[in-house]
Amino acid sequence: MWPCITICRPLLLKLRSRYAFSKDTRQTLVSPSKLIFRPSASCTGVGKKWTRPTGYDTGLKTYNSLTKQKEPLVLAQEGIATWYSCGPTVYDHAHLGHACSYVRFDIIQRVLSRVFGINVIHVMVITDIDDKIIRRALEKSISPTVLARMYEEEFKNDMLALKVLPPAVYLRVTENIPQIVAFIEGIIRNEHAYATKQGDVYFDIGSIGDRYGKLMGAGDATGEPGDREKRDSRDFALWKASKPQEPSWESPWGKGRPGWHIECSTIASSVFGSQLDFHSGGIDLAFPHHENEIAQCEAYHQCGQWGNYFLHSGHLHLKGSAEKMSKSLNNYITIKDFLESYSANEFRMFCLLTKYRSAIDYSDASLNEARSSLATITAFTHDAQAYMRGQLQCPAVEEGALWERLAETKANVVRALADDFDTPRVVNAIMSLVYHGNRQLQPITKPDRSPRSPAVFGAFLAYIREVFEVLGVDLLDRKEAHSVDSSGTLENVVEQLARFRSDVRAFALSVQETPPGEPAHASPSPCSEKLPLLKACDTLRKDLASMGVHIRDRGPNSTWEISQKRPAGQDKK
Repeated sequence: MWPCITICRPLLLKLRSRYAFSKDTRQTLVSPSKLIFRPSASCTGVGKKWTRPTGYDTGLKTYNSLTKQKEPLVLAQEGIATWYSCGPTVYDHAHLGHACSYVRFDIIQRVLSRVFGINVIHVMVITDIDDKIIRRALEKSISPTVLARMYEEEFKNDMLALKVLPPAVYLRVTENIPQIVAFIEGIIRNEHAYATKQGDVYFDIGSIGDRYGKLMGAGDATGEPGDREKRDSRDFALWKASKPQEPSWESPWGKGRPGWHIECSTIASSVFGSQLDFHSGGIDLAFPHHENEIAQCEAYHQCGQWGNYFLHSGHLHLKGSAEKMSKSLNNYITIKDFLESYSANEFRMFCLLTKYRSAIDYSDASLNEARSSLATITAFTHDAQAYMRGQLQCPAVEEGALWERLAETKANVVRALADDFDTPRVVNAIMSLVYHGNRQLQPITKPDRSPRSPAVFGAFLAYIREVFEVLGVDLLDRKEAHSVDSSGTLENVVEQLARFRSDVRAFALSVQETPPGEPAHASPSPCSEKLPLLKACDTLRKDLASMGVHIRDRGPNSTWEISQKRPAGQDKK
């Protein structure tokens, strides 16, 4: 069994204490708005050049957006990865574009933890104050707080439905305003930001020279709209002066609220301090959001490399469109609507079939490919179990070759996961294992007393189930099975019905023995009086299939399985 290390609150607090209040940073707490950081010895790097971190080399490689290539994964502390991710801006329903990013990073975190024994300390921010939230609240005539809490809860429920593990802690922007104010004061004190007469505060991009643009380059970057007091058009807001009908908080520059980028820099630093192993988000956040986060943190901590590895997930596109799925383009499908037609397992398999940093096309065909892959695994599982029970008669299997195939697959899976979490290679390896297993499960009509090898198929099933459980796919469908019938009554009824049908079918297929002295028929067939019984057995099999109960006749025996049945018409978007 792969190691599974549990994230716990005491460890998070220990990390917060270690990184945010260590003697290395010599932090002095004067008041909630007077946090002073001095340069930390843990900060590394000079200019735009990425510096390989010092610490524990995991032996893994991951693509780093800072270098645009795969790099050795080196963690500051052995067995622990600090991870910050940009959470949702909670003003509307979450859609599949969001889901794709969160599921893909959930897969990576599961792999790090359960395959490679690395405890991932994951912190996510909830943006609960923002221009979009304020506008939507005004449209609905409710307070921004009520609106944000409503969609925050819906987001968390959506993640639960998609089997995304929650972070160690969610941190809301509005509950960290004193820390944000203190962080901005620190940047001003280090002469990398300035306040205007109107009460706005801007980051001074010119003050950091050519260090700006580590992710995407400074190039033709154009800044966000602002007042005429900005020193450079690229300068971005750290604090926005209050406007009528907007929530606001007190600050040294007057009432206002945080800018977009400062929230993430502050909250990540408040937990992890001046060094971060992983930062993740969708590729659309690389610029300007993550770029500006880097500038803020390195200006505040006065270091050359704050985040060591930036991971970005590819966009989700509607098939045939170059545009990403987004609310602004009004081309999105909500998670809730999607789950009425497909399962969480199917969506996760859909994500597994492409590399996490690749763009992915959404279509019925691509979802059906994921569904088909799961169906192939399910069918193999039922056949292997039938073989192990003795219900499926096969010729002697090449047991030694199957054990070798299993060992080879295990090695290939670990190699693929260690190479930038290559899940398509993992799925291909598992499907190849299933293919070779199926080749050995060829039913025969009459038992030939060949030696049987049930143990190797048990090992196949256990490993396949284990791999997908690590990746977040529940092949047992425990949730759906529980919702159908937690007592198992349905399965027992189907078992008895299938057994009765099998007995009737065996009787109908039996032939009358030829009396002594009479010539035997070359190809004996059931007598005509029994044909209606065979027809009835076939009709029952077809009727049950339409209800999601599939009976397969294997020579004289039969096997059955229950598939998830969906209402008619729900397979269309």
